[in-house]
Amino acid sequence: MYRKHFGLTRLPFGKELPIEDLFPSASSKEYGARLSHLLELRGIGLATGEVGSGKTTSTRMVVTALHTGRHRLFYVQLTTGNVMDLFKSIAWEMGLATERSRAALHRRIRDEISRLCVERIHPVLIVDEAQHLRPDVLEDLRLLTNYEMDSQNRLCLLLVGQAELRRRLAMSVHEALNQRIVVRHHLTGLTREELPAYLAHHLKLAGTEQPLFEPAAVEALFQATNGLPRKVNLLAHHALLAAAASRSRIVGIETIQTAVAETS
Repeated sequence: MYRKHFGLTRLPFGKELPIEDLFPSASSKEYGARLSHLLELRGIGLATGEVGSGKTTSTRMVVTALHTGRHRLFYVQLTTGNVMDLFKSIAWEMGLATERSRAALHRRIRDEISRLCVERIHPVLIVDEAQHLRPDVLEDLRLLTNYEMDSQNRLCLLLVGQAELRRRLAMSVHEALNQRIVVRHHLTGLTREELPAYLAHHLKLAGTEQPLFEPAAVEALFQATNGLPRKVNLLAHHALLAAAASRSRIVGIETIQTAVAETS
């Protein structure tokens, strides 16, 4: 593609980066601090953001650093089914045999949570794409965290989803769950001031410290993406493609406009 043209060792705006190479934006650092607080409280947390804001990536950045001897992470993304579907996904993540009845599966999951706590291991359940969860599934997740006889919470639950999840949880039908949420954070995109550093960070990882984007192009890139990382990556990738195709050594505002037209 354009790697040879710009002397890059890899594609700078690919989908997957090692955790240590992720750009520490102000929003992601704030999210990390709040998530660390949630892990201490062992309560219910809510993380929301627009599509492409980096919710899953930022979550991965924090939980990957968890001490495996103190925490056990369970990550579930199947959120469009019924309660039994979700419980089966959780049981599978926990390495448990699935049961035929919902009550038996619920009890088996709770027993595993209790077992981990006895061994001084804190279970952390992350449910991604939680905006798709049905009302009855959300209620059963709340009940899964209920241990009335305990002075401390046993299960740390993090719901991750799009902004509509906040609006749903504000409805009266979810009042009991909404009141249990102890940590909330809404991930925003990169700021206008952060975008040049973000581009330079990714280009440096790809083998160059040359400023391949003109200031006007960076501003156009921000206006076209609102700083949402996924959109920035996609548009920057196509802009470099267009620049290489025209044999340009730098991305100008016209190149960004071409990239916008190609990705619209």
